[in-house]
Amino acid sequence: GNIFTQQPSYFSDLDETLPTVLQVFNNILHKCGLQCEGASAEPQKLEEKVSVTAGNMPLQELKDIVLYLCDTCTTLWAFLDVFPLACQTFQKHEFCSRLASFYELAIPELESAIKKRHYEDNSVFADLWRRISHSRKKMMEVFHILINQVCLQPILE
Repeated sequence: GNIFTQQPSYFSDLDETLPTVLQVFNNILHKCGLQCEGASAEPQKLEEKVSVTAGNMPLQELKDIVLYLCDTCTTLWAFLDVFPLACQTFQKHEFCSRLASFYELAIPELESAIKKRHYEDNSVFADLWRRISHSRKKMMEVFHILINQVCLQPILE
């Protein structure tokens, strides 16, 4: 058995951890100057209006965001892949719709920023493009696992 079977209280730990995972996506959107559906609509301070976008941020910051996103998506996918029972807990937090909104807002923006930027070294572009593509693929795979476990499996059983 796995650790969740041995220790059922881990499900409540997972439940408490998920808002933090969702916050990762909101942080990325915020850093790219994008706002997520249903994110806190608190008024911005006037000095925050200087808008940084994925297109105009420093290259190092863009690299950090893409790396962070890639790590997050790969980890989420690996976790759900080995432990699909966690999908119910993810769904309690409306993870599918939050992930879809994030994908829709962030991915085109980041891809465009990566494509339009001028690079001293083409290997930097290749690496960023590979990582954003990998992130996109893992997000879709996470979505498929969730839909399969939460919607399709119950019908088939």
